[in-house]
Amino acid sequence: MTFEQLAIFVAVAEREHLTKAAAAIHLTPSAVSASIRSLEQHYGVELFHRIGRRIELTSTGLIFLEEARKLLARSRSVELILNELGGMQRGSLSVFASQTIASYWLPPRLMEFHKKFPGIALQLTIGNTRTVADAVISGEADIGFVEGELDEPALAASIMAHDELVVVVGPSHPWAGKKALAADDIRGGQWVMREVGSGTRSAFEETLNGMGVKAAGLNIVLVLPSNESILCALLAGTGAAAVSRLAAQQYIESGKLCEVGFQTRIREFRLLRHKERHASKAAMTLLDICHPAPT
Repeated sequence: MTFEQLAIFVAVAEREHLTKAAAAIHLTPSAVSASIRSLEQHYGVELFHRIGRRIELTSTGLIFLEEARKLLARSRSVELILNELGGMQRGSLSVFASQTIASYWLPPRLMEFHKKFPGIALQLTIGNTRTVADAVISGEADIGFVEGELDEPALAASIMAHDELVVVVGPSHPWAGKKALAADDIRGGQWVMREVGSGTRSAFEETLNGMGVKAAGLNIVLVLPSNESILCALLAGTGAAAVSRLAAQQYIESGKLCEVGFQTRIREFRLLRHKERHASKAAMTLLDICHPAPT
């Protein structure tokens, strides 16, 4: 068994689709299929059910997937150590970040890192807070950045920066120019929200709880997967939304949207690292760029 066979198996298992897996790892579908058949025949096991044109993991395949992921993560850790010995002349760094951080706060810091270490391949993946945490736990991400607190025993978290939530509406909205939202206003408003699991939504719901407003009682007319889609929806409709000031500031300054008086909530951008995994030199260098020591 080779590491290439393990990587092929994991790619197919995660997608349960030969063609999609082949495209993701830059191989032909026939080469991927042959590699899977070779594993199954050599060890006398069935890793996948073939059901018509679909494939599904067998119970054996599910057990093997967990172990294969662990071995590949360990192999990647060893490779990172060797790359460090080369003075960061080459290598890779996988970063997962929640949407607001990835869209507004992190990019200039990644560019600064790239200018200093062009041989290190940077990969940024955007997800919600839960997605980022899971990626760091599994080893898919070297480090992660999320908004707000996260109770996850396997991860170490440290504060890197701060942001705040603002409530915004279109210029024709009845709340435009309103200096303060009362609890009844909030209950009666039409809200455009991020998906469950996003740091923005969690922070907004925590703020409402502090005001005695139950988030479950809100009139949510639309749930959208990004800050940009929410802001565009507000431009075209009569809803209100709580978003990051980083995301909304240019809309507010241009007059396209109006900030409504609201109990401001300061939230923290946090770095996530696995407590038991070696932190690569590349990861630590990016952290120094993101959070430079005080002078």
